[in-house]
Amino acid sequence: MKYALDQDNLREALKFSSGMICELRFPMFSPKAYYELFMTITAELESLETYFMEVMQKGRRMIELYELVQHAGNILPRLYLLVTVASVYIKSKQAPVKDILRDLVEMCRGVQHPMRGLFLRNYMLLKVRDKLPDGHDNPEQGTVDDSIDFIVQNFTEMTKLWVRMQNQGPGKDRENREKERQELCVLVGYNLVRLSQMEGVDIEKYRKDVLPKLMEQVVAYKDTIAQQYLMDCIIQVFPDEYHILALEPFLQTCTQLQPGVDVKVILTGLMNRLSTFALQNPGVPLSLQTLPSALIADYEALRDRLFDMFGEHVNRISGLSLCDTLQLQNALLNLALKCYSERLAYVDSIFVTCSRVISESPNAASDPSTSAQILELLTLPIQYYKNILVILGLERYN
Repeated sequence: MKYALDQDNLREALKFSSGMICELRFPMFSPKAYYELFMTITAELESLETYFMEVMQKGRRMIELYELVQHAGNILPRLYLLVTVASVYIKSKQAPVKDILRDLVEMCRGVQHPMRGLFLRNYMLLKVRDKLPDGHDNPEQGTVDDSIDFIVQNFTEMTKLWVRMQNQGPGKDRENREKERQELCVLVGYNLVRLSQMEGVDIEKYRKDVLPKLMEQVVAYKDTIAQQYLMDCIIQVFPDEYHILALEPFLQTCTQLQPGVDVKVILTGLMNRLSTFALQNPGVPLSLQTLPSALIADYEALRDRLFDMFGEHVNRISGLSLCDTLQLQNALLNLALKCYSERLAYVDSIFVTCSRVISESPNAASDPSTSAQILELLTLPIQYYKNILVILGLERYN
């Protein structure tokens, strides 16, 4: 391929590159082996992209190359080549970015094999990630809403492919398929990472546009592995202040997840993050001070209600072991101590709940994990207040 490019023989270069990409069609690769092959091939395609950039700078119309690569005989190399050309086509500004993005995300539906489709769509996102309209571009080329639609649609299609892996092959290979899915989850999650990096996705757009679309997709798949990973991924990639302003719909989604999803892990992770954030930002954080006063007022009101909102949802969860229940209560206690240390009634209410659930389990102390949670429950207030008089003021601590 590189020799043909050096000779300025594009048709021969496309033929050799198609043959190279066809190696990605073989179905027997493990995710790790496929990833290594994918990285090798996409690195080689950089030479082809450089060539496309050079001919574009010499005045060639990119629509001609965009149509030329679609003559590849097999759909997989055809789409990899199409994405490679599209990367330069977008830079050329010879067509609206939004139209190219829409075409790409639709054309990639032609590959429905889960692993091939996931890596193809990941390649597409990697190629256009720095070219997405992000609020400061020409509206005729595209807006941040076009970028959001592109990423969400790509995220939706990738999640479908990822979930479909679970139902392929005999039942005896179920564990292997679950392991493969865990190895590939980062490909799906990268859509959320890129979405969180966009300057145009501000806090208002996140809670009114982005999060509802993401939550709708998470609930729709009814897949335990997908829901567990995606809820945690959303917590990790978006800023903490975004979570505070959009807490209610997120918590509401937690009640709609599949029974096999460990909601305790999701809620504990979110409470611990927001506890640390609230402790570090006792007032309105700098990132929000330029927002409209109504939005700042919403933030202050919601921040004041974090304990009540989390407490309501935590107490709704049923069917947990004593250890899991205490772990949730410890996370809630951590939130109360860091955010509302002066409100001793919040701390006392947690001890009321814990006293009740422990008394209902007479053998609680026999389980080391449960004993560790009880010890943490008793030591957290001591470590935080460092004042025996405050501890004695907790009516239910004894």
